Amino acid sequence: MTSTPTVTPPQRDPADVAPSESYRPADPVWVYRNGWRAGIIEAASRRAVTVTYHPDTQHRGTGVDTFTAPYVTSRDHDDPTLDNRGLRLVRRKPLA
Repeated sequence: MTSTPTVTPPQRDPADVAPSESYRPADPVWVYRNGWRAGIIEAASRRAVTVTYHPDTQHRGTGVDTFTAPYVTSRDHDDPTLDNRGLRLVRRKPLA
């Protein structure tokens, strides 16, 4: 998906739902929690994915939750507060 999805999980065509095990850590996704929210995959299994996401569109804070496949879809839209955050976490200043 290139933009925010417009259908709720029960309305999604099952053929369009990727299995949860097809996602990999750091994959950008949309998750459905009181509307579609930008998120990043933390872990995936055959039953569900764990995602860090923005639970509130008004603030920059994040939450972590587990979602089943119908509540997750790929995201192409960049979110500067989520995407590439792993790169910021591993950068360190050299010891003096």
